[in-house]
Amino acid sequence: MPRSLWMLIIGMAINVTASSFLWPLNTIYIHDQLGKSLSVAGLVLMANSLVSVVGNLAGGIMFDKIGGYKTIVVGILLTVLSSVGLTIDHSWTPYVILLTISGFGAGIIFPAIFAMAGSCWKEGGRKAFNAIYVAQNLGVAVGSALGGLVASFSFEYIFAANTALYLVFLALAVFGFRGIQTDDSIQAAPAAGGKTAQISVKMHALIILSIGYFLCWIGYVQWQSTIAAYTQEIGITLKQYSLFWTINGALIVVAQPVVSGLVKWFAKTLKVQLIAGMLIFIISFAVAANAAGFAGFMTAMVILTIGEMFVWPAVPAAANELAVKGKEGFYQGVVNSTATAGRMVGPLLGGFLVDSFGMNMMFGVFSILFVMAIVTTLFYDKGLKKANSSENIISPVK
Repeated sequence: MPRSLWMLIIGMAINVTASSFLWPLNTIYIHDQLGKSLSVAGLVLMANSLVSVVGNLAGGIMFDKIGGYKTIVVGILLTVLSSVGLTIDHSWTPYVILLTISGFGAGIIFPAIFAMAGSCWKEGGRKAFNAIYVAQNLGVAVGSALGGLVASFSFEYIFAANTALYLVFLALAVFGFRGIQTDDSIQAAPAAGGKTAQISVKMHALIILSIGYFLCWIGYVQWQSTIAAYTQEIGITLKQYSLFWTINGALIVVAQPVVSGLVKWFAKTLKVQLIAGMLIFIISFAVAANAAGFAGFMTAMVILTIGEMFVWPAVPAAANELAVKGKEGFYQGVVNSTATAGRMVGPLLGGFLVDSFGMNMMFGVFSILFVMAIVTTLFYDKGLKKANSSENIISPVK
């Protein structure tokens, strides 16, 4: 991998580590420290997700207009300012306002990093996005573990640690990202005239791809909401539940060579890789639906982790291949906002299904949603192939 991609990988790991100091503890802080209800905490986190969706789209558009370096610096500055503010004053009103600003800033950063990764190592294909995905999960694992440790001493230290890491990320971006050359491929405007049909077909394909991605995230996030609550009801301890996510993060890093080998062996296209991962998601939910204790849910988590290793890095890679020249950032902004929207809607829909019909209905409905995601993925590039064969205006997605 080129040096520029390594800089992005390190930056993503630091960025996610910083955010992971705080986001797993938001609900606990709002409820236990600020004395607000869980419903109020849920509304605050939903607002944070909503502004992150807007930030994702804004970051993608900014990438196409002003380039990746400036976009990332703007996003980091917003997160740094909000984290400094939280360190100084984290009472109720400032907390809500500054957390919202932080969500917007964080949303700007992600599509810009993904778009830069795709443009600085074009010959790497899906490998660049896989590397960024691993860096994300490494950051989640390290940040969550350290955040819990720091919070055991005092919540006050969480805000200071969050700020310190964001400052490190800002320094890395200012001095390390400046030399990453992507502007020549990003600033160019899409060709007019005969290319209008190309833009339309690719945008249609992106929307269909994003629908499947959205459905997958709605199901996946149940492990952090309805399934989390259910495991407590059947006697799985909080420590054991935390172990699920420890295994999740460890597998993503340790098992990467194995999964990469499998992908190279049989997933010759991104479509095959995506469908394989979605099928694995269905198997995971089937195992979880029949699990009665820790061992069953741990098995389901291991299967789920393998599925996400197929799906999550493949979607931004597919978006990069679909992207019209000059719109790379916007395409990454769309898929990142789709994932964030899925994480926002999933807990609400899952909670409604469980409260109204029970866990079995929840597992059944989300298994159907995974099947629907497979169907949309099967046909997302149909228009590309048709246009290529009839008008010879674009090449099919590899």
